[in-house]
Amino acid sequence: MTSGTPGPATGTTGGPELVDAVAETVRAVPGVHDLHGGVLGEVGTYLPGRRVAGVRLTDDGCDLHIAATRVAPLADTVRAVRAAVRPLVTGRIDVTVEDVVA
Repeated sequence: MTSGTPGPATGTTGGPELVDAVAETVRAVPGVHDLHGGVLGEVGTYLPGRRVAGVRLTDDGCDLHIAATRVAPLADTVRAVRAAVRPLVTGRIDVTVEDVVA
């Protein structure tokens, strides 16, 4: 893609740019405090020299784990995350709320 903006992709074919775009998009959703690596830190993507916690791209979509705020009902926040990420990732978008932050 010549625009510099990652387009819809699945799996790891989007590379670091897609992972970073998904992470940035999720963090910008009202009601999301931050991404969350899971109970044991098992959810994330390893990139050269770093790890992006809370984002896992798969062959059929992505898994996103978040810490939510009490700004909106959790179901609304989850729907907003899916809608925000939909232009970037095709396939299923699983969102897990790992924590709620006051």
